[in-house]
Amino acid sequence: MSARDTDATTTPRPPRGVVVLGLLTLLGVALFAGFVALGTWQVHRRAWKHALIARVDARVHAAAVDAPGRDAWPSIDAANDEYRRVRVSGTFVPTKSVRVRASTELGLGSWLMTPLRRPNGEVVIVNRGFVSPTWCAGKADCAVGPGGEVTVTGLLRISEPKGAFLQDNEPAAGRWFSRDVAAIAKTEGVSDAAPYFVDADAASSPSQGDGSEGPVGGLTVISFPDNHLQYAITWYALAAMTLLGGWIVWRDERRKRGR
Repeated sequence: MSARDTDATTTPRPPRGVVVLGLLTLLGVALFAGFVALGTWQVHRRAWKHALIARVDARVHAAAVDAPGRDAWPSIDAANDEYRRVRVSGTFVPTKSVRVRASTELGLGSWLMTPLRRPNGEVVIVNRGFVSPTWCAGKADCAVGPGGEVTVTGLLRISEPKGAFLQDNEPAAGRWFSRDVAAIAKTEGVSDAAPYFVDADAASSPSQGDGSEGPVGGLTVISFPDNHLQYAITWYALAAMTLLGGWIVWRDERRKRGR
């Protein structure tokens, strides 16, 4: 190796130019501000999520109230009404029932969605519970439980339009993947239906067991993912790493310029 080659390999890199340092500074400031903003947003989301969980918990354990009537339907929304404990009285119309694909602690099967006609003519579709694939020979029109007027208690749920992830409802074929109240009512020719449905609780369930002898109620899963704290820590850690990177660059430049 020649002397020139040796000098080339040992010559330290010169300090960065003003333009390069300016661009690096702008990039560092933008990254730091962005990471801090994202971390702070997750902190606020965590507070919102905890408040939501507290509201839902209060609704679930409150005494049942009458299910909203026609006058209140336009104002029903998830933020104020979902998982509210309600009761509704009327007569089931089992011939208008549909089965909606379900995966529960009892296994794969269906939710049995049956219209319940109130004395004033209004209809509330009730999720009577889980049924196995073999129940009613795979159909949905078998009558279960007592006939005549009944009272059902359960949780108010918001309609699930269109279908599940990558699985659209196929009303004409009788294949349902989500509890789309409006579509079910239209397909079954049910008029004056509420824009929500009710998940019947275990006390209103006509049967127990694995769903092979009738719908099993009380299987509503209430779960809200709460990963906001770890997300906030991640974003703040990236902000700290940005500061560390900036400090390393500053120290390196100071050393080179001092030399």
